[in-house]
Amino acid sequence: MSKINGTRTGCKDVFHSFLVRNAKYDGILEIPIILPESSMPNRLISFSKAMKTNDYNQWVHFYEDDGGFERVWNKPEIYLPRLKKFRGVITPDFSIYRDMPLVMQQWNTYRGKALGHWWQTKGLAVLPNVRAGDERTYDFCCNGITPGGTICIGSHGCIKIRTEREYFKQGLLAIIKRLKPTCIIVYGATPDDVFLEVKNRGISIIQFDSEFSTSRKEVHS
Repeated sequence: MSKINGTRTGCKDVFHSFLVRNAKYDGILEIPIILPESSMPNRLISFSKAMKTNDYNQWVHFYEDDGGFERVWNKPEIYLPRLKKFRGVITPDFSIYRDMPLVMQQWNTYRGKALGHWWQTKGLAVLPNVRAGDERTYDFCCNGITPGGTICIGSHGCIKIRTEREYFKQGLLAIIKRLKPTCIIVYGATPDDVFLEVKNRGISIIQFDSEFSTSRKEVHS
C-alpha cells in the first residue's frame, strides 16, 4: 500500500518521515518497499572506508559495526552527495541480535529499508540487505523486498560459532523460501554446509571476501 507522510507544522521530524514520503509499504509493520535493481556490484567497500576514498568504482556496504554508520541514519542528507559518487549501495545492515527486544529488531529492519527507499528516490542504485535473527524475524525481515530478484546478506562474523552458524543457516533458508531470489550477493564466506541448499536450488551466488579476510590473506601472502 502507499500513503503520503504529511508534514506537521511546528513539529521537528525526529523520526525522519521524509525518508518514506510517498513510499509504498509491505506487511503489517509497513516496511518501505525497495524497488528491484538490475545493476550488480563489481567490488565492495565498507561505509567507513568509503568516506575516505576517491575510488568510486565500487559499491558501498554496511557490513560493519553499527557505530561506524549510525551517523548515516542520524544525518542522511549530509552523506547523500558522497554516496551518489559510487556505483551503488547495499541497504544498511543494522544489527538484529536475538537478545534485543523484538521491537528494536523491527525498528532496525525498518531503518535500513527507509534509507534504501530514500536513496532510490535520489537516483542511487540500491540492493536490499536481508538480516534474519531467530524464527520471530523471518516474516518482517523479508518485508519491503520484491521476490525473485537480487538480495544481499552478510555472513562475516555470523558462522564461526556453531550455534550462530545454525541460526544463520535456518534464517537463510527461510529467506530464500520467502523471497525466491535469483541471485544472492554474499559478504563473507559461503561454506557448503551453510550454502549447499542455496546452490542446489540454482540460485546464483556472488561472493565477496570480508575486509578482515582480505587483510589476513595479504599478511600471509
